[in-house]
Amino acid sequence: MRLLVTRPEPQASAWVGQLRAQGVDAHALPLIAIRGPADPAPVQALWHQLQQARLLMFVSPSAVEWFFRLRPEDALWPEGTLAAAPGPGTARALAKTAQDAGLTLPPVICPDEDAAQFDSETLWPLLEALDWAGQSVWTISGGDRQDAKGRAWLGGQLRARGATVAPLLTYQRSPATWGPGEQALALAAIQQPPQHRWLFSSSEAIEHLMDTLAPGQSWQAATALATHPRIAERARLAGFGQVIDTRPTPEAVAATLRAESAPARVDTMNPS
Repeated sequence: MRLLVTRPEPQASAWVGQLRAQGVDAHALPLIAIRGPADPAPVQALWHQLQQARLLMFVSPSAVEWFFRLRPEDALWPEGTLAAAPGPGTARALAKTAQDAGLTLPPVICPDEDAAQFDSETLWPLLEALDWAGQSVWTISGGDRQDAKGRAWLGGQLRARGATVAPLLTYQRSPATWGPGEQALALAAIQQPPQHRWLFSSSEAIEHLMDTLAPGQSWQAATALATHPRIAERARLAGFGQVIDTRPTPEAVAATLRAESAPARVDTMNPS
């Protein structure tokens, strides 16, 4: 069974390495390409105004990477500014990137490793008890145009408690460009769906696959693994014949694949 990891690079290759360590025949097939914003000035300006921010919420490792990549050399992280992430993967990326930059951050606020989901709804109870009246919050995010696709629901919760919430686009997304190797992987998955599984961690990745990378393709015979219920719903709408929910960690994905491929148990004491 071959698993196609559709995250953007370098996340896809990192996941492939971890999945292969779990015994999974994983291959990187990015569906989203990441590049910097057309105008880096707003990111650089926020770095010089961080003392005015109570919280920066990073939505993904890509948001972390580009926010720090665009940091002015003299910019520091103020002691009173908090950082949050929807999941441990982004939190680890944030802590390591800050350390590599010689900056000291407070502990990143994020759901535990064993949380049922890694999303804004799970993050909110960790933020809810803080006083947000008059506080400034920035959602560090990305998009495929010059508008930040922030976490609208979380922003609404914070605004209801008196915070000012602003999105900041630190990178742009677009459909990935495939070389010969990626094209061969995709063709094999289309021609031999029973031998392949698609791992989706983004609804937008599915949209790129449907609209740009493989338009007009039927996915009725294909199987998708989805790391969030909303992504699973998007895969079903796209026509995937089988959609399997999994937690968004390499260990959980490997366990899901093992459970799927395990032979059905036969009750030898009562064959009927």
